[in-house]
Amino acid sequence: MSVDLLLPMTGTTYVVRLDGREMGDTDAVFMEFYDGLRLPDYFGWNWNALFDCLRDLHWLPAAHYVLIIEAADEILPGDTAGQRLLFRTLLRAGRRWSHTRPLDGVDLSRLVIVLSCAEASVANLSEQLRRCEDE
Repeated sequence: MSVDLLLPMTGTTYVVRLDGREMGDTDAVFMEFYDGLRLPDYFGWNWNALFDCLRDLHWLPAAHYVLIIEAADEILPGDTAGQRLLFRTLLRAGRRWSHTRPLDGVDLSRLVIVLSCAEASVANLSEQLRRCEDE
């Protein structure tokens, strides 16, 4: 299933594609984000550090950020707890960006996170995300 989303954005946009098939363990997840988002050297290689970096992104000079994770259904195979931590981290970061209120006359940056998966995995991935949202 493919969904096209048109976003009204002006200014520079930083787009990064990450591959869930490359995220076989926790270290590989952090490495994929580190390389793709060019995380700063102070990145702490843990879930809280990933959240801290995702909620800021100040080192990437852009007005908007689009994070596409392909094969999201293949992230951390067999590690349900790790998947839940990653998805909760992404949801928390997304909430952080969406709850920031602009000052008058100031355009806010925007973070868009897109999870892509095989059509047969859509229902399962959607259910995982729903559970993370309820926690």
